[in-house]
Amino acid sequence: RYVDPELSAAAISAGDSPLTPREADVLELADGGAPVEEIAELFKKDRFATNAAGCTVVDGGRGYAVCEMVLQDHHRNGMDNVMGGAIFTLADFALAIASNVGQPPTVSVSHSIDFFRATKGAKLIAKAHCDKEGRSLAFFTVDVTDDLGKDIAKMTAVSSRVG
Repeated sequence: RYVDPELSAAAISAGDSPLTPREADVLELADGGAPVEEIAELFKKDRFATNAAGCTVVDGGRGYAVCEMVLQDHHRNGMDNVMGGAIFTLADFALAIASNVGQPPTVSVSHSIDFFRATKGAKLIAKAHCDKEGRSLAFFTVDVTDDLGKDIAKMTAVSSRVG
């Protein structure tokens, strides 16, 4: 499915839109034309990912996203490794951006994550991309690496268009 940015902008500015303000904001960021700062501003409302976990947006657009997490003590478990939940949070944050920018509101309905190794790095990077898009479902892969270039985890997810 394709969302024409000009048509979206015209529909949004026409008034009496059936879209919520948040839905309109996300559609305005369509096709990767929005600066990273605008994407980050919109998704800072994901307070757990941004405030508690420290996830940040590096790049994003329709069907893709790159996010980072600088590792801190609160990300570590009793074995001094990064907690799986912290890695999942970063992957899920990247998924949220890739599946919502330039799209109708989308929620994830299924995830699977495989952890490959513990990181020795200082930062994790999540790269999300859309594998297949349908009318109501979209399939994504999120690869998580560290700043040393090591593969840390891979998430696959199914998302549902709810708007």
